[in-house]
Amino acid sequence: MSNASSSKTSQTNWERIDAMKDEEIDLSDIPEVTAAQMERAVLRVGGKPVERGKQRVNMFLDSFVVEYFKAKAGDRGYQTLINEALGEYIRNHDLKEELRQIVREELERSQHRLS
Repeated sequence: MSNASSSKTSQTNWERIDAMKDEEIDLSDIPEVTAAQMERAVLRVGGKPVERGKQRVNMFLDSFVVEYFKAKAGDRGYQTLINEALGEYIRNHDLKEELRQIVREELERSQHRLS
């Protein structure tokens, strides 16, 4: 079976796609990732595999940062709260931007293949 398109020109409205916001993209036909799939996943940072677990680090933080997290942490421990905050930041910023870039590149590739 050939992967070549049977159409010479794309019927996709690329201007409309480019103008869409993330919230406007219909993801309903994409299955959710399961917990079992996540257990088998290999975490990579900068393309390099990263072991699961924790790693001890020594670092200097601004006093107001430490005091803020101590005040917010309560019984949980401020270091745990700092770790969670850093992890949340990474998940919400780096991953979203990386995924956006991948989607843009794939859309551009398919646009060039069809034109």
